[in-house]
Amino acid sequence: MRSLIGSHDLLLVTLDTLRYDVASELAAAGRTPHLTRALPGGRWERRHSPASFTYAAHHAFFAGFLPTPVPPGRHERLYAAAFPGSETSGADTWVFDAPDLPTALADVGYHTLCLGGVGFFNLRSPLGAVLPGLFREAHWEPEFGVTSPTCVDAQLDRLAAVVADVPPTRPLFTFLNVAALHQPNRHHLPGAQDDDLSSHAAALEYVDGRMERLFGLVSGRGRPVFTIICSDHGTAYGEDGHTGHRFGHDVVWTVPYAHFTLHPGEW
Repeated sequence: MRSLIGSHDLLLVTLDTLRYDVASELAAAGRTPHLTRALPGGRWERRHSPASFTYAAHHAFFAGFLPTPVPPGRHERLYAAAFPGSETSGADTWVFDAPDLPTALADVGYHTLCLGGVGFFNLRSPLGAVLPGLFREAHWEPEFGVTSPTCVDAQLDRLAAVVADVPPTRPLFTFLNVAALHQPNRHHLPGAQDDDLSSHAAALEYVDGRMERLFGLVSGRGRPVFTIICSDHGTAYGEDGHTGHRFGHDVVWTVPYAHFTLHPGEW
């Protein structure tokens, strides 16, 4: 990643609460064609999240601790906030002298943009302003949130307006937190009365249907876009008696991950 800073725009998408097993199964079944087209080899990578809920996971992500590859070993990180004793920074790691990625990118000339989704990005309380406050520009409205059946459409409408105002000569870092997978998600499955794996899958299909527009918007500025897409954590629907997340179960810790480059004109 070190060689990309300045020449590439950056896109970080967190598909909040998306389970690895659901993402992988839908990709294999051809139910998420736009995401699958972008994924290296058409498959999600299985990784472990550094945390079990949104707030903690995103703090880790912004410091350079993205989901960790499952196989044992030393895994070099893409980017890292400098601190003494770090053992996972390497020759290709972009190491920055700042507390978080948005601040570091702003320091080297990027416009940093946050389009929040779940409540930790809602700007309605001191806590809900912490993560968005890392960015030069941040947006949230109820239509971006968990109860909206068209949350990604609303976010992309806002993104289209914002991108038009960013000079093409200035690199852009776009962060998008997608709320659709988070409970409640039953409104994405007609007739569903409760949230379950089927409504979770239907929410991912809805999100997939908006990825072509997202990729086209961010890559339409004429720059290649280094892209990271992952979940921050999974969630339980009754496994071993558990519902939700913020506890140490495999369906919570195991998340889908991918990174790749979008090129102008591809989408």
